[in-house]
Amino acid sequence: TTEMTNREEAEIQISELDLLSSMFPYEEEFAVTDQLALAELKYYVENESAEVPSSKVQFILNVKAEVPNASMVGFSMACALPFKYPTVLPEITVRSALLSRSQQILLNSDLKSYLMQKCSGEPCMLSARQWVKDHAAAYIDKELSSSSVTASGATQSEVTVFTRLWIYSHHIYNKQKRKNIIDWAKELSLSGFCMPGKPGVVCVEGLQSSCEEFWSRVRRLTWKRILIRHREDVSLEGEGHTEIQNQRKFPTLEEKCFDAHGARGNHMDLGQLYRFLEEKGCADIFQMYFGVEGH
Repeated sequence: TTEMTNREEAEIQISELDLLSSMFPYEEEFAVTDQLALAELKYYVENESAEVPSSKVQFILNVKAEVPNASMVGFSMACALPFKYPTVLPEITVRSALLSRSQQILLNSDLKSYLMQKCSGEPCMLSARQWVKDHAAAYIDKELSSSSVTASGATQSEVTVFTRLWIYSHHIYNKQKRKNIIDWAKELSLSGFCMPGKPGVVCVEGLQSSCEEFWSRVRRLTWKRILIRHREDVSLEGEGHTEIQNQRKFPTLEEKCFDAHGARGNHMDLGQLYRFLEEKGCADIFQMYFGVEGH
């Protein structure tokens, strides 16, 4: 078979995502967590001259499976499509509150083996979802001896991922939302900052799962427009508290008001925001938000 071109792969990804959203119209079942990456991918397919997208499309598929004596249990599949998918396998991590760490590692390792056997070069999100629906519940009761887990080769050093999300909103004025942002970040041990006003900018950083939980809560609130403008993921060896702390650029999450001199007094001074980001070593983000060089 001739190798697929990047555009063909991108087209397959888009049609598969369209299929998923028509089969699972509710956000509880299927939600794209990185709208910017999806927009980039569509743009790439539609425009000959477009550059190859810089980030993978990421989404969550939630699956309910029946467990003996426990009725239904929810499993969440955090998925990312590498740019060469379906030529290469999707990246999927299945999680559930009822799985112990070793059960989760084994489940994910077995899912990967299944995909390697079954899905080379073909879109496989639906079969992956079906596999989870059929098999995941069985892992909840598995009594795992340490040897069986080591045999699956998955435990050596489970990687912890540190994530930083740069969220952009059309505006943030509402006091309750501002309080939620700060309270939730505190609850999830995230640091960063929130700049209310118009536009609204929120940055959170910490454990990947905590950032994803924060984003899923924030986006459920009503917004004129809100999206993840940029996402940074850093894999850390081990799961030490120290490694996480070392990655942080912000000590806590606080609200930053850069006084603006607009007639309504709610437009923030972007020059001050730029200087603040520059101090934190994040000046390049300014351009991603506003499409201009800072000064």
